[in-house]
Amino acid sequence: MAKKEKKEPAKPSTAWQGTYGDMITLMLCFFVMLYDPSEVDLMALNQVQQSIAVTTESIDAPVTSGGQSLANGKLADLGNSISALPSLENGRSLAIAKKKAVSLFVPEVNSAKVTISSDERGLIISLASDVFFEQGSAVLNIDETRDILLKLSKFFQDSEIKNRRFRIEGHTDSTPVPAVIDDTGRNIGYPSNWELSTARAANVLHYLSDFGVDEQSFSIAGYADTRPMFSNETKEGQAYNRRVDIIVLDEGHF
Repeated sequence: MAKKEKKEPAKPSTAWQGTYGDMITLMLCFFVMLYDPSEVDLMALNQVQQSIAVTTESIDAPVTSGGQSLANGKLADLGNSISALPSLENGRSLAIAKKKAVSLFVPEVNSAKVTISSDERGLIISLASDVFFEQGSAVLNIDETRDILLKLSKFFQDSEIKNRRFRIEGHTDSTPVPAVIDDTGRNIGYPSNWELSTARAANVLHYLSDFGVDEQSFSIAGYADTRPMFSNETKEGQAYNRRVDIIVLDEGHF
């Protein structure tokens, strides 16, 4: 009798892969629909990023910057506490403040009169200097900016942040301050951009105080042209560098 040839086993079906792929895609779509980017805790996220920050000088020799801890280390009881980041609760309150600021200043942000951002110092509300002041002057253009200043005073009196500390920083571009000569030939203008930037910060504070803000919660500083956002080689860059920053300070920068 002739031997029967053995049949090779049938290859397993891969039809299930199509159904599995469809299921994964539907789950992805479901979670994307649930995700609300407006609920991201930006300040807390920034803290986490800084706590695990790593800089690399070369591929073969990575060097860590050390990062920062979100809590005191084990040696805190021995008096060796490191400089810790603010608590997550503090970060969360700044994130809420940022959302409120973005919502409050939508028209001004869209017209580039106000810019809202954040960094390690806290929440930053930048005022376009060209809108608030004439070039080389610290006199506020109150007719054009009264509504913005009223909004700012309302924001700083909000229950979420009214007990925090704030700093107003004046900045200029690198253009020397023009001389203002009186009838006697004396220069009655600002000697340099240092005095101009500080005077602008002080005048913003005075108007906010007139509108109900507590001056005791604020400090002022003038940085002249030492902290530019962009290059002073172009007119556009100079326009961005002429600004006044109002900062809702993080607890580590009081």
